[in-house]
Amino acid sequence: MAASPANGEVRATGGCLCGAVRFEVRGAMDPVWNCHCGQCRRVHGHYAAYTSIAHEGFVLLEQGGLAWYRSSARARRGFCKRCGSSLFWEPSGEARICVAAGSIDPPTGLSTAGHIYVAHRSDYYRIEDGLPQLPEGGARTC
Repeated sequence: MAASPANGEVRATGGCLCGAVRFEVRGAMDPVWNCHCGQCRRVHGHYAAYTSIAHEGFVLLEQGGLAWYRSSARARRGFCKRCGSSLFWEPSGEARICVAAGSIDPPTGLSTAGHIYVAHRSDYYRIEDGLPQLPEGGARTC
């Protein structure tokens, strides 16, 4: 992740509930994918909506509350240790970070592309929005 502002115009800003973590996006944001995997459901209390951003376009402005949890061998999750906001999912060995779409200040300009890991969704809801549904992650992991 960039420690200082990257070249380019600020595309979006965001952060946690209490403000102890703030960020800017200075690059492209991929469409949102809703992830229904067991980890996302437990971390967010429901499925999670993420966009993906290249590291060079992501700038942490305030990180006093930021903590990381290694949730698996292939990823870690970033959250605010002060207010508990779930903010990031970072795949190991990739030059991108996945940002919880709800942590981005509106207007985001984003749209939802589809659902991943729907084979793992819980039984208390149905997905009826007509968007693509991938049983597993496929090429999409956030």
